[in-house]
Amino acid sequence: MGLIVNELTKKFGEKTAVDHLSFSMEIPGVFGLLGTNGAGKTTTIRTILGIMNPDFGSATWNNTRITRETLSFGYLPEERGIYMKTKVLEQLVYFGMLRGMKKEAARKSALDYMERLQVTEYKNVPAEKLSKGNQQKVQLIAAIIHNPRLIFLDEPFSGLDPVNAQVLRQLVRELVEEGKYIILSTHQMETVEEYCKDLVILDRGKTLLKGNLKEIKAGYGHTNLVVSAQGDVRSIAEQNGLQLFEERASETEYKIQGDDMAHQFLKGLLDADIYPVKFEIREPSLQEIFVRKAGETK
Repeated sequence: MGLIVNELTKKFGEKTAVDHLSFSMEIPGVFGLLGTNGAGKTTTIRTILGIMNPDFGSATWNNTRITRETLSFGYLPEERGIYMKTKVLEQLVYFGMLRGMKKEAARKSALDYMERLQVTEYKNVPAEKLSKGNQQKVQLIAAIIHNPRLIFLDEPFSGLDPVNAQVLRQLVRELVEEGKYIILSTHQMETVEEYCKDLVILDRGKTLLKGNLKEIKAGYGHTNLVVSAQGDVRSIAEQNGLQLFEERASETEYKIQGDDMAHQFLKGLLDADIYPVKFEIREPSLQEIFVRKAGETK
């Protein structure tokens, strides 16, 4: 049955932080919980886990209210939650034992994850001596050391350099292969496009958009064209009615009104002896869809 969130509502005085939110996650994978800062993502997670009590609605796992007694779950909060003065391995073993693990099992699990996340060399170092990226890795290990079934990751890639972000991405893929259920909370739309089949987008506590990502994007049709080529591409684009959307260092993106417009533009390029190294017709990005939907609610 998996995770079922039904009409979940959480208020703080007159402010409604989460407003009748409903979604389900019934197979392993990564589910996207999106929204800008202050949209209600963290409140949603804490209410689902029972850290906060909902004012209305429910969150259940296999039709049972979620508690540490009914479900093994892991939670990586956005803020730091490790002991800065304590050695890394020592505190990871402690966190594992808090979650019911035997000391040796906790040590073994900690060392395994430290190797996978490339922080083994810091096992006897106080956390305060680590970079922010490596502290984030340690905090992730603390969240999953006990092999939980359901995992909540709240802005897991925040503040990571590209190398550390890639290591973390690989671990997330491995966790999915192991059959984990992962709720990824973020405001980074491109991260969700990389991982999530299904998602819900919050805007000031309300559900702005939800469903299958491919189906959502397909509903908008082919509206964007990305081109990389040498030559007078812009004038040919203007002649064919393309609207400039964004110009980047090595490529240009245009808004189009369907595939026929793109094909006519390509013919114009070839007639001018311009041969693009990239010519990609695609749906709008999730970021574009979010901005458009958010604008409709203003």
